[in-house]
Order: sequence, then structure tokens, then C-alpha cells
Amino acid sequence: MERCRGGGGDPVRRWLALLLAPATVAAAEPPVVAVTGGQVRGSAAADRLIFRGIRYAAPPLGERRWREPAAVERWRGVADAARAAPACLQNDYGWNRASHVFASEDCLTIDVATPALTGKRPVFVWIHGGSNRAGAGGMTETPMVTKDIVVVSVQYRLGIFGFLAHRGAVEDGHAGNYGLMDQIAGLRWVQANIARFGGDPARVTIAGESAGAQDVGLLIASPAARGLFAQAVMQSGTPNFGLPPRPLDEALWLGDQVDAALGTDGSIAALRRASANALLAADLKLHDARLTADDYLWLRTTIDGTVIPSDPAALMAKAPPRPAIVGSNRFELDLPGGRAARDAFVALSFGANEGAARHFYGLGGRDPAADPRMGSIDQQIATDATFRCPAGRMAMAIAATGAPVWRYDFDLSGDGGRTAHAVDIGYFWGSARAAKLSLLDYWANFARTGNPNGAGLPGWPRFDAGTQRHIVFGNGGVGTGARLREPVCALTEAL
Repeated sequence: MERCRGGGGDPVRRWLALLLAPATVAAAEPPVVAVTGGQVRGSAAADRLIFRGIRYAAPPLGERRWREPAAVERWRGVADAARAAPACLQNDYGWNRASHVFASEDCLTIDVATPALTGKRPVFVWIHGGSNRAGAGGMTETPMVTKDIVVVSVQYRLGIFGFLAHRGAVEDGHAGNYGLMDQIAGLRWVQANIARFGGDPARVTIAGESAGAQDVGLLIASPAARGLFAQAVMQSGTPNFGLPPRPLDEALWLGDQVDAALGTDGSIAALRRASANALLAADLKLHDARLTADDYLWLRTTIDGTVIPSDPAALMAKAPPRPAIVGSNRFELDLPGGRAARDAFVALSFGANEGAARHFYGLGGRDPAADPRMGSIDQQIATDATFRCPAGRMAMAIAATGAPVWRYDFDLSGDGGRTAHAVDIGYFWGSARAAKLSLLDYWANFARTGNPNGAGLPGWPRFDAGTQRHIVFGNGGVGTGARLREPVCALTEAL
């Protein structure tokens, strides 16, 4: 053993250092990859290669506004993919100020984070939330990459730019859902290019939270997205969020409102020439008479006849079987506006079963006491009707296709108090832990095998129509349950 000492230190470690040195040096060099449109140069971090702001479609400006995304234009030289690209144009709602400040209508870009450029790894495609009117991509820093998974995030047109239906655009063959068209174009880019980033195009999982989860559900249903992904994760969001879908004639009323606000007299050409700021201002004035709050304006799915050719519930019945995870948080959102707004919301959400729902919640007299985990009765109604019950129906719809489904009920918070909307992202995609358990491992297992279960993790029962079992992620640990809020969820009507 003395002969192995050489210049000092552990000889095995010195041998490994020599073996790994070329790879370490190579990783430190800014990586260059050829993609559709040209070459891009990313950046190298300690445990990943990062590419930001790769164009996957032509800028949707001028005559391309409110049209299907056009093919990316070729560029000369090597494009810089080391710096963050701007978010898609959006109004300032307070919580999204950073994205609002750094935003552009020229925003159809993709970010990629990968452990290496070689190999065939599973791919996670993240679709961000934000009510389909705000937010941005990101996710290049997620620890998911350290699980030997390629992570992609897609930016898509938002609000009035991404989801407005206008009579003039109908003549072009499209009416709204441009944001969904962008996501589909992004998934096509993934299929064509992800192998150059060490990803396997046959093992693509799409995932989203809130509006991103709704869009994931719509992509499962849409015939236009067939063959672009293998499985899906929906965190706190499903098609329509429990609302009735928006028929095309109702969607076109929103376009009429924009014409009235800007004096464009029904001319789509005039709207395409309008300033982006004028359109953002008009977006804030739009109203859907079927909704109790216009915060949900761009969450009510438009049946456009192309991307969403019919009711999402009918499309789901014809969708190919694909494994999925579906879930919601124990408490998601409040229901503002007082009793009058609550009454209108219950009527909209429960339809012919409004009376039975009011009886279940004990409405009519003094409100029942708040539940320590689910919140006030208004908060329970909002979470049940918008998130929890639609998640159960979505799980049933996917199970009916023959695909395996895993449902969850998330009840975690860093301080031990009630959870809230979007808190789950830090656990499933970040470093937050449930006691000593990393929930990210469930998501990584699902990306790799189509099943979230794996060594060292509490068992997650598969959901089926008979038992309707789910896993519970709580402050006290991980458990299981069945038939989540079945008495009231049985009263809801819409997918």
C-alpha cells in the first residue's frame, strides 16, 4: 500500500479526479447545440447545462398577432441562450410584477436544463400557471435536474394576446386558444430537438400548476396534441376549473368588447395594428356575464372548433390512455365578495343541485365555524368547486380511458399552518420536504417509469373508479384516503 501513495492523498480519489477531469473541463465550457433555426450557446453550472430563451416559433407580432404560431425564423451565428428571456406580455396584478416589468409580445421561447447533452433521459415539460393571463417559464434551477431528468419550460401568449376570440380571426380558421397553440408548438419543438439535449422524446411528461394544469388537461383532451407527450401531471388545475366551457359565440362577445373599447369597428387588421399597451388596457375591462369574477376570464375554456373542437368532457372520453397524476391542495383560495357573490358562485358551480349544495354547507343562517385545515365555509366552497371536485372528475375521466391515475390531497405548509394555492410547487419541484421525505422523488419516479412509487417512499395507491383512493401529504406525515369530499363533489356538474 505504501507504493500507492505517490504524491500524497488517497490514490483512488486521485485516479477518479484524473478520470473525471476531462468531463469537468468540458462542462465548464459554454455548451453549443444546433436546434431548429440555428445554433444556441447556453451556460454551464455545477450540476447542469442551462439554455434560456430558445425561440421555438416566429415572433407573434403585427400580422402574426392572433394567428397560429409560425415556424421559427433561422438566425445567423450562435444565439445567446445564457440569459433569461422576457416573459409574455401581461398586466400588473401585483404578485406578477417582476414578470410584468420584464415582458414582451415577442416571447415564444423555451428554457432547457439538462444534466448532459448525451444520453436518453426522461423529460419534464413545465407549463406555468397564472390564470392564463400572467406568469413566466423558468424552472431551470429545479432540483429535478439532479434526478437525471431534462427539464423544459415553455412560454406562451397570455390574456388578450393568447386567448381572445375575434370574428375577424374566425375567417383565418382560428378563434382564440393561441396560448394552447403555442404550447403545442413548443411540444413539437421538444419532439424535434430534445434528443440533442440528452432527452428522450418518447418519454415526455407534461406538467403544470393552476392554469398550467388546466392547459395540461386540455392538451390531454385535444386531438391536436396527440403523440407529443406520454404522460401528464396536473397540480391544482383541470379543464374549466369547474366552470362551464365557453361556446364560440360567447367567446366572440369578448372580441366585440375589445372593438368597442378601441373603436376598431370589427376590424382584426386594425387590432393587429393597435399598440400592445392599448390592448393590455382593454384586457382589464373585459367581462364575461357568466362568471362571478373576471379573474377567471381566461380560465373558461373556449370551444374554438380546432384546438378544442368540442366540449372537453367529450374529448376526454376519446383521448388515448396516458398515465397521469392529478391533485389539489386542502385549501386553495378564498371566495371574496360576501354572501351575494357566494350565492351566485354556488348557483353557477352546482347548477340544478344548488339547493343540495347549500344544505351540505349549512348556508342560510349563521355560517358554520371554520375548519382548521380547510378554512372558512367560503374557502371550502371555493376549493371544492374550483379545484378538489374537478380534480376527482378528471381522475375519473382519465381512469375511464384505461390509463393508470394517481390522485393526491396536499396539506403541507412550512410553518405547520394551513396550506395555500401554489405552496405545493416548492415541495414537488423544489427542496422543501415533508418531515424528512422529498416529495420531488415521487415526480421523478413518475417521469422515469410512469408510476410515482419507488424505493424508500410510502406507497401511493392507484386511483380507480371503484375505490377512488388517494395519497395525503400532510404536516403529520403521509397517509391515504378514499372518496375525497364525495358527498359534495357528487353534486357538481361540469368537467
